[in-house]
Amino acid sequence: MTLPKRHLDQLKRRKENNSLRSLKLVNNLIDFSSNDYLGLARNSELANEIHLKTQNERNGSGGSRLLTGNNKLFEETEKFLAKQFKSKGTLLFNSGYDANLAVLSSVPQRGDTIFYDELSHASIKDGIRLGLASKASFKHNDLIDLEKRLSKVETGDKYIVIESIYSMDGDEANLKELVKLSSKHKAYLIVDEAHATGLYGTNGGGLSEQYKLENDIFCRIYTFGKAPGVHGAAVAGSKELMNYLVNFARPFIYTTALPAHSCISIHYAMKHIADNVQIQNAIFKNVSHYLIEFEKKLKGKFSRTTSNHPIQTIITPSNDYARSLSEHLLSQGFDVRPILAPTVKEGEERLRICLHSYNSTDEISLLVDTLATY
Repeated sequence: MTLPKRHLDQLKRRKENNSLRSLKLVNNLIDFSSNDYLGLARNSELANEIHLKTQNERNGSGGSRLLTGNNKLFEETEKFLAKQFKSKGTLLFNSGYDANLAVLSSVPQRGDTIFYDELSHASIKDGIRLGLASKASFKHNDLIDLEKRLSKVETGDKYIVIESIYSMDGDEANLKELVKLSSKHKAYLIVDEAHATGLYGTNGGGLSEQYKLENDIFCRIYTFGKAPGVHGAAVAGSKELMNYLVNFARPFIYTTALPAHSCISIHYAMKHIADNVQIQNAIFKNVSHYLIEFEKKLKGKFSRTTSNHPIQTIITPSNDYARSLSEHLLSQGFDVRPILAPTVKEGEERLRICLHSYNSTDEISLLVDTLATY
């Protein structure tokens, strides 16, 4: 039995406007696409450490943590992360998506209002949609617009939800001012540190650690599938928040817990980052090199969003142009993927270039030269 006609029509429209998604296998290309910013997903030394620690562990957890899935590895890893992130407690989740769903669907209540950046990740928007609180988006990184909206709400608790680094543009939220604004309006600030985890702060605690704001933020969400190179996520905050999530967050209560391998991988990856802070320097040297090369060779040809993060962009006028530019790079040996509407707004389609500590300066220069010849 095939799909209903309305679904087939949706797929047909996607194909017609060149926005149909599909899975691909890409081999032997220079990686400028993955979120493995620090190269830890391919780090053999770290892999060996994790393997030695996990070889006598069970394959799976066997159940949710409230049933048979909890064990000492969870307890040890959460204590370690709480120390690393300078929080009273942490709680592990199967992914950053799950963590956002858990927090945003359970903590804000009916009568409360969630204010979220218009460019927030899908997991933030989906978490809000699953809950009972009212919602209001504000213009991207526009604190004046946010304050106007905060001032109009007089009842219920207020929650501000932002990403410290935005996944499509690589730009940074103004955390210091957001902390001041949340304090002024007695709002609870929730910060998704997904694309900052491991990259900023001596313990990899993101921008909140770098700016020493850990105690001023109600809830922080860390993802380990990007710079740490493993899998899973954690919520950091008060012990009361952790207790609340254990009792009321459905994505935590009703899912099979992470396997031992994931707990150990998270622990070892974050310890590796804290013990080897120089790898952060390596990636940001590559970012600086790319930006210099862009200014010299591409400034008049392409536009980009302002970012000093490993996420860099080439803005294109259409899905067709973005696909064509990506295919040009693929043909020359570079793995760079297009980001198409409706993932981003029409007219803001782009190439999303991800830089890594393992990209050589010659590779980066060659990528820019190849773009210049398009």
